[in-house]
Amino acid sequence: MAVQQNSLRAFLSHAKSCLLTAVKTSEKVTVVVGNESADLDSLTSSVLYAYLRSRSPPQNAFTPLYIPLLNIPAADLRLRPEFEAVFRHANIDASHITTLDELSGIDGSYLKPEHTRWILVDHNKLQGALARNFGSRVHGVVDHHEDEGKVTQDSDPEFRVIEKCGSCTSLVVRTLRASWDQANDASSLSSGAAHAQGDSLTTDTAMTRTWDAQVAKMALAGILVDTANLTADGKIEQADKDAVKYLEAKINLAPQEVSNWNRDQFYKEINAAKSDIDGLAFEDMLRKDYKQWVENGFILGISSVVKPLEFLAAKAINGASGDREDLFVTAVGDFMAAKDLTVFAIMTTSTSPAGKFQRELYVQALSAGHAAASTFSKKAFKELGLEDHSVEMLSEKPGAMQPSSEGPWRKIWLQGDVSKSRKQVAPLLRNAIAAETS
Repeated sequence: MAVQQNSLRAFLSHAKSCLLTAVKTSEKVTVVVGNESADLDSLTSSVLYAYLRSRSPPQNAFTPLYIPLLNIPAADLRLRPEFEAVFRHANIDASHITTLDELSGIDGSYLKPEHTRWILVDHNKLQGALARNFGSRVHGVVDHHEDEGKVTQDSDPEFRVIEKCGSCTSLVVRTLRASWDQANDASSLSSGAAHAQGDSLTTDTAMTRTWDAQVAKMALAGILVDTANLTADGKIEQADKDAVKYLEAKINLAPQEVSNWNRDQFYKEINAAKSDIDGLAFEDMLRKDYKQWVENGFILGISSVVKPLEFLAAKAINGASGDREDLFVTAVGDFMAAKDLTVFAIMTTSTSPAGKFQRELYVQALSAGHAAASTFSKKAFKELGLEDHSVEMLSEKPGAMQPSSEGPWRKIWLQGDVSKSRKQVAPLLRNAIAAETS
């Protein structure tokens, strides 16, 4: 039986409660999970997929309820101030979000793999502990990254959608918009409690449209941030444009929500919150938007940071005395050691002194990864438009930071082709590691 339509907050509370029960009682569950960086697109695509699919599940679904899971511990929500900004528009808060913490019970019980089915959004290969425990239980995907061939082609009754797009949430909208509209048309809802909270099951059209508008705003946050409000040249696809138009139409149908709706202002608010990381420690900045991969037993990590390297270097050095380059390399090395990384990259986005969007790329590698880092440097130079770059905070002597044959290999570049994000850089690094360690 489909989950009756109600508010997003009521749905999320119900889904979280059901997962906690399933851990204790070994009931079957279907989990929708985003990637391990747990960025805004992963949040919005997993929540949107689970919310809409639960309202119109296929007849032969593993379970009628789809539970959205954020791929981080609850403690790491504090690293993502943009989430709090989005939550306010969607009438939810952090307590409604299901995280990795809910996969185990306080009595030591754990979600049993054989009682689960997993749907991936914003990635198409599980990593880490989830891969070890649930990798064989993946049975559907909606993603905009390079296909790694890990999700079965026979995913029926679930979807297998992997294609280029600015935002994964746009693909979720395209995939499920028909069922969203049909569910609204076919809804036969009963009254419920807590009407004052806007959480009740109700036949009131105005309330239903308000709920839809709140969900639409949440979804728009992921799309607009990933596409720079539909201005990111070389990244935007028609699915992104169509999704924004469709979601804004949902907002326009809700008088309470449309009265103060301004897309440009909404984007600026969410994007400003995402960039508000000044209060984070250096390690937390690297953890905030982090992904890793394993190639031939060697681990690659990449952190995306919405501040320039100059800012990061100051955070890493933190007023300590000594050679600033050595202090920075040591701080990065400590992070690598904690993650057991062989190669690590930091990708920054910021505005240049001339007012232009810019990307910097920093790569550091242990001795076992020197060859891979050097190969990446040569092969990616043209593809990414790499230019030797220096950071004033780290330049106690003239010239850009250069690779070292002794100690960690390290190099800084300015990325000429700013359309290339981690989606494009990660495969280049992974291929270099695979080539040099096979």
